[in-house]
Parts: sequence; structure tokens; C-alpha cells
Amino acid sequence: MLITLIRRELLDNLMTFRFAAAVFITLLLVVATTAVLIQDYERRLESYNTSVETHRQRLRKWQTYSPGMERLYVDRPPNPLSLFNAGLDKRLGNKIRVSHGFVPSLWDATMDSSDNSFLNIFSSIDIVFIFQIVLSLLALIFAYDALAGERERGTLRLVLTHPVRRGHILFAKYISAMLCLLVPVLMSLILAVILLTASTSIFLSTDAFLCMGGIVLSSLVYLSVFYLIGLLISAVTRRTSTALMLSMFVWGFLVLVYPNMILTAITPQATSEARGISTLTQIKQMYEELDRERKNFLANDPVPGDDPMFDMDGPSGWSGGDGFIENQLTLLYYYWSMISYKEFYDRYLPRVPHAQNYYGFLGPRIVNIANRTWLVRKQALQDLFVKPALMDRILLKLSPVGIYDATTQAWAGTDLRGIQDFFDVVRQYRQEVIDYLYDKKAFGSRLWLAADEGKVDWDTLPQFSFQGNDIRTKAKRALPDLSLLLTINLVLFTIIFLIFVKSEV
Repeated sequence: MLITLIRRELLDNLMTFRFAAAVFITLLLVVATTAVLIQDYERRLESYNTSVETHRQRLRKWQTYSPGMERLYVDRPPNPLSLFNAGLDKRLGNKIRVSHGFVPSLWDATMDSSDNSFLNIFSSIDIVFIFQIVLSLLALIFAYDALAGERERGTLRLVLTHPVRRGHILFAKYISAMLCLLVPVLMSLILAVILLTASTSIFLSTDAFLCMGGIVLSSLVYLSVFYLIGLLISAVTRRTSTALMLSMFVWGFLVLVYPNMILTAITPQATSEARGISTLTQIKQMYEELDRERKNFLANDPVPGDDPMFDMDGPSGWSGGDGFIENQLTLLYYYWSMISYKEFYDRYLPRVPHAQNYYGFLGPRIVNIANRTWLVRKQALQDLFVKPALMDRILLKLSPVGIYDATTQAWAGTDLRGIQDFFDVVRQYRQEVIDYLYDKKAFGSRLWLAADEGKVDWDTLPQFSFQGNDIRTKAKRALPDLSLLLTINLVLFTIIFLIFVKSEV
């Protein structure tokens, strides 16, 4: 009997205009959006490759360590799975400077500017966004008259005259509707994957396909939530017009009103400014301590005066005052790179050993002060940026849209933790560069500031690489939110069952 009920409900849904509309609208939007997103991704990938090569070439122009280490940049590659859920992939910085004198974080990165603002407008929509808006509405349209409509037509009473359990009727309606919603989802995603694999610039690994499977599963569970919401409304109302009106109201509130209301209503905490000032004060004190050590070293140096270049001409000097504090806490110090000009060396060569001693003394202390200030900055950034962002996420999860968005971002690796993983690798790379400098004894070497006896071989510098997380890490991050969606499904179905069993037909 259950199979018969499922077949009946499935045929009824397949023969409706709403099913044809669901398939057509979903295919049209997903395919068109995917084509635009592929162009956007190819443009971003080209920009990334150009930026990497430009930074490499600029680094090789420098013959000494000191200026080169102030111009070492790494770039964050675009994520191909951002086509499904862009998340924070295109909203946060993708270029960061790596220096022994500063520990980089996500909030210190800069974003390469786009040269196609028209394309950016359309590429701000992703596949998950279409599912969030369009398919959630279609799921409600499939459900609003599932019970109320049959009550009005009298067919529900006729069905119950047979030895049929009410639970079987609900289950048959649910299974048939979900199968109908599965058709446009799978068809559109298959076409999207075909377009992706046809692109020569997009490489999808096995983990990427598994993540796409996780996105499909999450999408179906999300649509199931909205179908059950519509079915609940249909179970408690007697007229289809009332059920449709309530369904549109609930959809508009959950999908459009509530998420935007949370994003606009949450304001920075009043303590944020005080917290920032306190952090800057602590860091400034650390650099003032370093400045005293530096001046004490220069005072005891055989060369008179307080000149870090020891009276050698050039745009040099070191400063640690309010300027660098106000500018992303970046250490502002400049070195003069001496290139092979004979008259220069004839005049200043005797002072080079003094400069070597000075930078041999200063370099390790700059590394140490950068690591110490990072411990202070890390907690401050956590309080000022991460905690408010997590609070937004928690409040957004009061709507199925927020849970679904968080789940698919985790599968795609475009959530906050996924972006932070890149900067964790950047900080590890910075430590590799520092170890390299120590191995080369670069801080106190002649090559730190003079190129008269040779030049730096930048090819020996450690190379940066970032592969992203594997499927296990992404699944571990996505499963809690996916489990929450499944729990909502179970609770809704139980409530609908209890209402339907006790209701009069």
C-alpha cells in the first residue's frame, strides 16, 4: 500500500505545472550562473598567476637580503568550489606580505582590485544562493496544498476510508515531493559539473567531487526543511489560500527578512575601541623597549652618533613610533641596498662592518618582538573580529538559511576557518623564511646590506605552497550544521505526524 501511495503522489506531482517550472527555472539559473562564475574564476586565476609571477620577479631584482625581505609577498589562490558557495573567498584579502619583522594575519591582507566591475555584480551570486532562494520557495509551493488541498477537494477523506495509515500518507507525500525536488537539483548540478570539467583552467580533485556530494546532500536536507515547514502549515490550515499566504510569509521572513535583519542589527561592541587602544598601547611599549636597546647599542658602538647606516648616504633609518602603530602595526624601517658602484664603496666600505654588527644585533630582536606582539594582536583580533563574526553565525543559525549557508561554506572551504587556514600556513611559511635567514646567518652578513662581494640567490629561499584542507577536515566542520538540519527535519516531521493523526478530516 505504501508503494502505491508513493506512486500516486509522485505521478500527481510530476504532472503539475510547478514541477515543470521548478526544472526549467533551476536549470536556467544554475547553468547561466555557472557560466558567469567560470569566467569570473578564470579571471581571478589569471590575476593570481600574474600576481605570483610579478612578486617573484620583483624579489629577484634585489641583490641584498634587507630590501628583498620587505617585498616578499604570497598570494591566496582562488577556490574552485567557491562557484558553489563563494562565502568569504572573494570578500577577504588574497595578498599578504611575509616579513621577519611582522606576523601576518587575515586582517592584514589586501585584495587585488578587479578590472571588471560589471562581471563582479553577476558573479556575486553562486549556486547555493539560487538553492537558498528559488528552490526553498519551490519546496513550499510543493507542500502548501499537500494536505489542505486534499481536504478541500474531499480526496483525503476518500483515501482514509481505505485501510491506510495516516503515517503512510505523510511519508508517501514526503518521499514523492523530495524525489521531484531532487530532479532539478541533480540535473542542474550535473550540467554545472560538465561546464566545470570542460574548462581547461579548473582542476577538480577527488576531494572536490566528494565535497560537491556533501553540498548536494546538504541542499536536499535544506529543501526538506522547507517542504516540511510547508507541510506543517498545510496540516494546520483548512484552506489552500490560507496555507499559501502563510507559506509565503514564512518563506519571506526566514529567507529574506531575518538574515538581513541580523546582519544589519548587529553592531560592534562599545568596548571594541577601548580594546584596540589597550592592545596598541601594549605593543607600543614593547617597541619602545626595543628602541631603547637599539639606541643603547648605537651609543656603545665605536662610530659616534645615532645613525643606523653609520653616516652612509641613503634612505635609511628605523622608526617604531605611532606611524607604524596606526598603519596595521607594521614595522617601518628601511635599508639602503648598496649596489656595485665603485665610488660608493671606496667612500663607505670601512663602515660596512659596523652596519653588519648593528643589523646582526637588531635582526633577531626584531623577530622576537614581532612574535611577542603577535601574541597580543592574536587575542585582540579574536575579540574584535572573530567573536562578533561567530556571534553573527550563531544568530543566523536560528534560520535554516543560516545553517545551510554555514554547512555549504564548510564543504566548499570558503568559511572563516577555511580562509584562516591559509593564513596559518602563511605564518608557518614565515617561520621557514626566518629559519632560512638564521641558517644563512643573513642578519649579520655582508649580504644583508651590501652586494659588493656577491648577491643573494633567491632561488634558495623556501617556496610557499597551499593545498587547502582535505575532505575529512571539511566534513568534520560541516557535519555539526548538517546534523542540525537533520534534527530540524525530524522534529518537524514528528510535529506534523502528531497534528495529522489527531486532526479531523
